[in-house]
Amino acid sequence: MEGEAYNFILDWSIAVISLLYSYTIGMFMAQGTTRLLSLFPIILLFLYLPLNLHTMFFGGPTFFFMSWLGTFKLMLYAFGQGPLSSYPTLPISHFITIACLPIKIITKHETPSPQIKKRSAKDYASRVFLFLITLKANGYKEKMHPLLTTSIYAYYIFFGLELLLALAAYFARNLLGAELEPQFDHPHHATSVQNFWGKRWNLMVSSILRPSVYHPARVVFSHVVQKKWVSVPAVFTTFLVSGIMHEIIFYYLGRLNPTWEVTWFFVVQGVWVGTEIVIKKTTGQRFKPPPVVTRPLTLAFVVSTSFWLFFPPFLRFYPFARGCKEFLSLIGFFKHGRLMSSDDYACPYF
Repeated sequence: MEGEAYNFILDWSIAVISLLYSYTIGMFMAQGTTRLLSLFPIILLFLYLPLNLHTMFFGGPTFFFMSWLGTFKLMLYAFGQGPLSSYPTLPISHFITIACLPIKIITKHETPSPQIKKRSAKDYASRVFLFLITLKANGYKEKMHPLLTTSIYAYYIFFGLELLLALAAYFARNLLGAELEPQFDHPHHATSVQNFWGKRWNLMVSSILRPSVYHPARVVFSHVVQKKWVSVPAVFTTFLVSGIMHEIIFYYLGRLNPTWEVTWFFVVQGVWVGTEIVIKKTTGQRFKPPPVVTRPLTLAFVVSTSFWLFFPPFLRFYPFARGCKEFLSLIGFFKHGRLMSSDDYACPYF
């Protein structure tokens, strides 16, 4: 575990130095293909560095922050777009923090969506309470139906991701003294699959995929598809790219050969969202079921397809048992002053 911590610190030190180089390139080199070629070695480096990490705690966030969001932000930056491009130029501290963390700063000219509400301490308290209850219930998983067990695992993923992004935002907010957009907007209130993925779930990823994949895909497909329908193949392409990135992160976490199930999960989501777009454009306001109908149907579709295609490959590398042992190893560090291997711990819950 000590070697893992050393690699983690080394990887992020290299990343910060690389971002200093990228910032300098942006100051002296015009946006476009030449800047992209200058940043391309950094993009490859960001994809390689997480391979030095093998734990859930260090490897997962490093890939998500650096290899996925970081590389996409740098590609946008090469063409003067995305959160790293600003006029006037961002301060170096803002540039590095935004590149390293999944955050979006609200500028003076922007206001967050009125539908997006900040999380309060009460919101997190209720989530922690539910997490503790499900953690205790997991001890009786042999007596539970597999769907209930998988539902508990689904909540663990949501809770862990929300907590990780909240901690990153808290760190960035105190470091920069800036207002940040929330990462989620009550996903269980989604009234369609398009609404779920586009405006409620993991908004930082949506805000990066939109300019880096969706908009370029619209331009490409506009040459072969009518303007009215060009959003359909563009949306499908965006989901396909998201699926491939999830497939890669599963490999980084488990080091298992890809089965492409998670990619197919996002392909299914893309096909469904494309179908929703076609129906909406065809029927207009004539067919608009009330939220009391669309909300449960939306959640049922997302959850059922997750159980079918997302969770099987995710559970194959025993993420919760590994994460529990790594957490106990971290607790052991604060108790004993040294990091021990997570294999030296036995998790009582998984």
